[in-house]
Amino acid sequence: MLTRITQSKALHWLGQQLLNRDDPAAFFDPLAETINPMWVQQYTPAMVERITEETPDTKTFVLRPAKRWTGFRAGQHVNICIDINGVRRTRTFSLSSSPTLWERQGLINLTIKRLPDGLVTSWLHSTLRKGDVIGLTDAFGEFLIPEPAKPVLFIAGGSGITPVLSQLQTMASGNYPEPVTLLYYVRTQHDVIGKEKLTTLAKNYPALSLHIISTHESKQPRLLSDTDLTAITDLEAREVYLCGPKGLMDLASDLLARRGVNDKQIHSTFFAPPAAAQLETDQIGGEITFSLSNLKIDSKGNANLLEIAEAAGLKPQHGCRMGICHQCSCQKTSGTVVNRLTGQVSGPGEESVQLCISIPQGPVVLDA
Repeated sequence: MLTRITQSKALHWLGQQLLNRDDPAAFFDPLAETINPMWVQQYTPAMVERITEETPDTKTFVLRPAKRWTGFRAGQHVNICIDINGVRRTRTFSLSSSPTLWERQGLINLTIKRLPDGLVTSWLHSTLRKGDVIGLTDAFGEFLIPEPAKPVLFIAGGSGITPVLSQLQTMASGNYPEPVTLLYYVRTQHDVIGKEKLTTLAKNYPALSLHIISTHESKQPRLLSDTDLTAITDLEAREVYLCGPKGLMDLASDLLARRGVNDKQIHSTFFAPPAAAQLETDQIGGEITFSLSNLKIDSKGNANLLEIAEAAGLKPQHGCRMGICHQCSCQKTSGTVVNRLTGQVSGPGEESVQLCISIPQGPVVLDA
């Protein structure tokens, strides 16, 4: 049987010999997809095994990826690839199941909330059915269970519980030896995602202390408070994991800092870009040279390199568009760029940059 690396080399050679191109999958995939969608090579196809409703606006999609998929670690994400009206769309979602489910049954779970104006989440909820096939990338992300084991505090809000579900199931199955506390904030008890799993975990995993807090079931909104943190023993020794709305994460970071929790102990993940850094508009923009495409584009304002490339008709690889997945990383051969999230300016020489969060500051040459 060919290994994944050998298969890749064989396809590369075949593409060079027959098509004079390095990516023969792009040529063969449309044909393969009409015969069997699970034969596609540009991404890992995954078939929908079943769909379950978690809340009125959240569903869990149980998927069976092709066997060549490389697996994941608890807390990681994947990009999914789907076609909507003939346009390829890519979005980032957390895996909500334990890696054990993949290892033993070849299945994974994606728990996805339908966003009011979300093109992809709305399509997934209304259109995706059992037996359909979507694309997956390899898993990525550093929102991982601490090694060696340390006491842990999870603070999650709404659909931010999804990677935490994966972590808690993994910790329970591995008898994680340190205390684990979850503060889970939801609007009402009807909005609890993974309620059955959480209840079972709390019952069977003695190390877990579960607190589900409703924020909008009384006249006065109930937010994360200093009192919630006071009740947690040895807070200063905990590794803290934050996932949820930006307001909750900002509030949690502030309260934790006041209580002496070091920044290095706090781990966070997000699915919407943080607020962009304030940039001086007269210092950004410039001529972008895409050397491999023999194309030069003049840019003004705060457009990032990915937007500039797409406006020029190029189709660079990308994923989350938020600086998380690094799928859009590209080699800059000269020039400087500004990270739109941090405001940090790159060096002038050769280095890898993320197109989706890099804004040119003067002339820039890209190996693209």
